[in-house]
Amino acid sequence: MPNSNSKLRCNNRGGQEAGRRELVSRSLQSAQHCLEDQDFGTAYAHYLLVLNLAPELKGSIKETFQFTLFKWAEELDSLARIQDLFNCYEQALELYPNDEVICNSMGEHLFRMGFRDEAAGYFHKAVKLNPEFADAKENFYRVANWLVERWHFIMLNDTKRNLTYLKAIENAVQSGCKSVLDIGTGTGILSMFAKKAGASFVYACELSKTMYELARDVVAANNMEREIKLLHLKSLDLEIPKHIPERVSLVVTETVDAGLFGEGIVESLIHAWEHLLLQPK
Repeated sequence: MPNSNSKLRCNNRGGQEAGRRELVSRSLQSAQHCLEDQDFGTAYAHYLLVLNLAPELKGSIKETFQFTLFKWAEELDSLARIQDLFNCYEQALELYPNDEVICNSMGEHLFRMGFRDEAAGYFHKAVKLNPEFADAKENFYRVANWLVERWHFIMLNDTKRNLTYLKAIENAVQSGCKSVLDIGTGTGILSMFAKKAGASFVYACELSKTMYELARDVVAANNMEREIKLLHLKSLDLEIPKHIPERVSLVVTETVDAGLFGEGIVESLIHAWEHLLLQPK
C-alpha cells in the first residue's frame, strides 16, 4: 500500500507539471497572437499568467514583457485609466523589482501627470540600479531642476553662512547638547555639522522625497549613514518614541528664510519645543 500511495503522488505531481507546462505554452502562444493583433491588454494578461506560473522564464521573456507593458500603459494613459496604469506597473515591479527600464518608465508617467516628487524617486532608483542608464539620468536631472530650489545651491556656496552655523552648532554640542534634531534637513549639511561636532545622536527629517533621497546620498558619501537617522517626514508628524527614542537637547533648522511663514516653520518650531525638545529645569 505505501508503494501504491507513493506512485499515486508521483503521478499526480507529474500530471500537474505537465498541465502547467501546457498552460504556459498556450499562454505564450496567445500572448504572441495578441501582440500581432495589437491587443496589448490581453497580451499583458497572458504574460502575467506565464510569469506567475513559470518564474524561470523571467529572463527570456523580459524584453517582450517590457514592450507589452509599455504599449498597454500608453493605451491606458490615452483612455485616462490612471489607476489601471499604476496597477500594471506595480504588478510589473513585483515581478521585476530591480528593473531600471520599468522604473524609468513609471517615473515618466508620473512626471507627465504632475507627480514630480514621486517621479524623481523612480528615476533615482533607475539610476541607482544602472548608473550608465542615460535616459534615467537625463530624467532625474530634469525633474531635479523642478524640485531642488535654486536657493539650496546659493546657501551651500555661502561659506560665511555655513561657518556661522558650524560654529553655533559646535558651541551648543560642546556645552552639553548631545542629541540633535535637524528640521528640514535638505542636503543634510547641518546634521553632518552636528555629528562632526561630537553629537551622540543626530536625527534629521525632510518632507520632500527628492531632498530626502539626496540627503541620503550626501550622508552616505560622507560615511555617516549609520550615524545620522534620516526620516522622510514632516516635523509636525514626528512622534516619540515611534520615530525618535526621546526628546532631543538641540533643534537646528535652515528653513528660516524669506519663506518663514509659507514653509510652516513657526508651527514646526513650536511643535519641536513642546514635544521633541528637552525642557529646561
